Amino acid sequence: MSLNYIINFYEGCLRPPTVIGQFHTLFFGSVRTFFLGVLGFAVYGNEALHFSCDPDRRELNLYCYNQFRPITPQVFWALQLVTVLVPGAVFHLYAACKNIDQEQILQRPISTVFYIISVLLRIILEVLAFWLQRHLFGFLVEPIYMCEASALAKMFNFTKCMVPAHFEKTIFLSAMYTFTIITILLCIAEVFEILFRRLVYLNQPLT
Repeated sequence: MSLNYIINFYEGCLRPPTVIGQFHTLFFGSVRTFFLGVLGFAVYGNEALHFSCDPDRRELNLYCYNQFRPITPQVFWALQLVTVLVPGAVFHLYAACKNIDQEQILQRPISTVFYIISVLLRIILEVLAFWLQRHLFGFLVEPIYMCEASALAKMFNFTKCMVPAHFEKTIFLSAMYTFTIITILLCIAEVFEILFRRLVYLNQPLT
């Protein structure tokens, strides 16, 4: 791949052909990533160290924490960010290989359809991430987690575990849900902008 393809791909990822897409890139790349990278580490960084059960034994704490967190929130949200970027990256790679400028994307029927498909895939991935987050973490973090630890030792059966900073985690969860909803709404609005601009282009008189 030549340097020109790489430059076109880079510019396409940073400067999508729609106004809403450019705002989405700014919101997605800056605010959401900063929020996750900085505040996410502050809230969840040492969660495993402060997660304690009764009795306070290392093997019990570790067993119950793995039950409480099948996947850590930071890893889940990082995977979500990367996954949602894939459809747009694939499209811009296609546009770069075809030497399609950003200004020409919405003027070509095939590239317009491909771009709409990439936006719809982003919506689907965000909705799926929202459902998975709801399934894995819920909407509210309780201060007490009841751990079923009979597989570790029969004497434990159900044991109480303390979840550190549960209120902060609830606020952070709400913020991540909000970011996902905003992203979905932006993607939906971008589809309407694409259709509107395409309609305007088709109605322009030929010169």
